[in-house]
Amino acid sequence: MNIFPILKKRPRLLHRKRSIMASDIKNEIRDEKALFESLLESAKEYSDTSIELVKLKIIDRIVDAISSVIPVVISVILFSSCLLFASLGLAFWLAELTGKVFYGFFIVAGIYVLLAVIIQFILHRSIKKMLGDIFVRQLLK
Repeated sequence: MNIFPILKKRPRLLHRKRSIMASDIKNEIRDEKALFESLLESAKEYSDTSIELVKLKIIDRIVDAISSVIPVVISVILFSSCLLFASLGLAFWLAELTGKVFYGFFIVAGIYVLLAVIIQFILHRSIKKMLGDIFVRQLLK
């Protein structure tokens, strides 16, 4: 006759508890693995989105810079055309005053050389700084 029937059943209870604990651990590992995979997927999506955002910002800056340059180029072309015809008119007018056509053209050429020397030696730094500031401001806009 067994006085302690509970002691005989106890090893089975321990085995069942161990089995339950092992399955709990396996479930936790699966959950952690799924959580890690979800975190990894979120990080990948975030990095892809960040890269796409940087690309779009770069494209926006390039388009903004180009769209700012096009009106300036058109203005320079128109101004150059006006300057060319004004120079021709001035050269022919001076040719009438001096009596020789080449004198008028040489005088106009001399005026342009004088302007180039003034710009190169006196205004070069300030023009370079001004254009650099405008360009940097457009890129950092």
